[in-house]
Amino acid sequence: MEGAEYASDMREGEVLSDPESAVADKPKPMAFEEKDAVYLGFDFSTQQVKALAIDCNLKVICEASVLFDRELPEFRTHGGVNHGADSLTATAPAIMWVKALDMLMDKLRVNGLDFSRVAALSGAGQQHGSVFWRTGAGATLRALQPDQFLHQQLESAFSVRNSPVWMDSSTAEQCRRLEEYVGGPQKLADITGSRAYERFTGNQISKLHQVNPEAYKNTERISLVSSFGASLFLCEYAGIDLSDGSGMNLLDIRKHDWDQHCLDACAPGLRSRLGAPLASAARWLGAVGPFWVERYGLEPECGVVGFTGDNPASLAGLRLRPGDLALSLGTSDTVFACLERPQPALQGHIFVSPASADRYMALICFKNGSLTREKYRDLCADGSWDTFNQLLATAPSGNLGNLGIYWGEQEISPRGVGTHRRDPEGRPVEAFDKHTELRAVVEGQLLAKRAHAERLGFEIGPETRVLATGGASKNLALLQIAADVFNSSVYTHDVANSACLGAAYLARLGRARQAAGDTSFEAVTAAAEPFQLACRPRPDAQQRYAALEAEVAGAQ
Repeated sequence: MEGAEYASDMREGEVLSDPESAVADKPKPMAFEEKDAVYLGFDFSTQQVKALAIDCNLKVICEASVLFDRELPEFRTHGGVNHGADSLTATAPAIMWVKALDMLMDKLRVNGLDFSRVAALSGAGQQHGSVFWRTGAGATLRALQPDQFLHQQLESAFSVRNSPVWMDSSTAEQCRRLEEYVGGPQKLADITGSRAYERFTGNQISKLHQVNPEAYKNTERISLVSSFGASLFLCEYAGIDLSDGSGMNLLDIRKHDWDQHCLDACAPGLRSRLGAPLASAARWLGAVGPFWVERYGLEPECGVVGFTGDNPASLAGLRLRPGDLALSLGTSDTVFACLERPQPALQGHIFVSPASADRYMALICFKNGSLTREKYRDLCADGSWDTFNQLLATAPSGNLGNLGIYWGEQEISPRGVGTHRRDPEGRPVEAFDKHTELRAVVEGQLLAKRAHAERLGFEIGPETRVLATGGASKNLALLQIAADVFNSSVYTHDVANSACLGAAYLARLGRARQAAGDTSFEAVTAAAEPFQLACRPRPDAQQRYAALEAEVAGAQ
């Protein structure tokens, strides 16, 4: 399709400039002065692609996004995803992400971003999603022409049009095979940081090889969504970073290389299709491709830093240091922890840290988060958070030994469903009074988070900080219980678009390391706005919760 035809087919409100007018005069090489430098972070998330730019003081100066469902309706996604008839399959068209990037770059220009100031860029992608490049696609990337839209040139670049994404749960058979092949689920977790999960990329590749061997045969390269984004900017295939690669059931997280047993269990010739993983975190991959210089006016010295997964990028955006723990309190609750001595387990995940290859991050997701809290707010507090908090305050810390586990939905960590209440003697209870019930809900959730984090190697020390984000982080009564349960001070910070922000931080880190060698993540993010102290633990907190935590850990 020619550019003129495409332009005539634009919908009202769509931001895409004419291909000819989009081509910028090729700029002369220049050295970036740090005071003028801008760092760009992208996030290819489930429902949208977005970007933000930060200046040398780490202040956000420009943002833009493209929503797939609303702005690209021709792909007929719901929540950015196409669901299969079996209700287990979940995919998204890779070319949709490309077209969204075309639109996003024009939006950034319209929003005032001076591309000539961008010293480096990095990005994040929804974890576990995969892109299958057709044989010959590498040559197409290297030959991209600036007078055409990116999506026009890459329309035929994929051997699999619809990419599996993290919501896919159709690979149970492949998961069982992988665990059996390597010696069991714990052995696989010891190697790769996680037992076999249906959404993990190795199992998705294994399924493709089994059900569509011709497509696999015609695949030249396999990218994660993150390395796919980096490849677009490099105009050649980018390696998979260690952190996002940890979510594949293929990477040895300690050796920083693909595990051959896992590769063999999934598909033949897989190592060559994956390429070598990036050798270090925040890796400088090279300069942006000529397409971006000539079309958008980025400088030839503008660097591409390795893209990572959205969860690792969020950890970078929160600037976690060893000993810190982040609580993302939303529809699902997620725990991030920065570790130096990980202990892979059958629940939760261990990834290589995105900021330092000699550190690790733990990630644990709990499906029963804010919706559970809201359910019991409605049942016990007439739908009022004020009443909810007042009732919480009438029950003592530790709830006099009464304990509850509330799994309205099938829980992830561990797998289970149902409501379980116990009195101080450990006997089952049918119901609690209102104030006991609400405290049991909140304490049970937080005690489970601490138990699972410690099982993965998290250690609470005198310098530990709990960083709370998400909607429930505004509830001080809940945060006080978190401080008591973790026996640590709780801090808050309104971090919008944390994955984008983390990617921008990693772009700055990559450039700093390229210029000066072994620069620390903490050094390049020192100017970022600090977190605010919300509450400290009560003096008797550890004593009150020690026994309850042991009981919850045993029940999990």
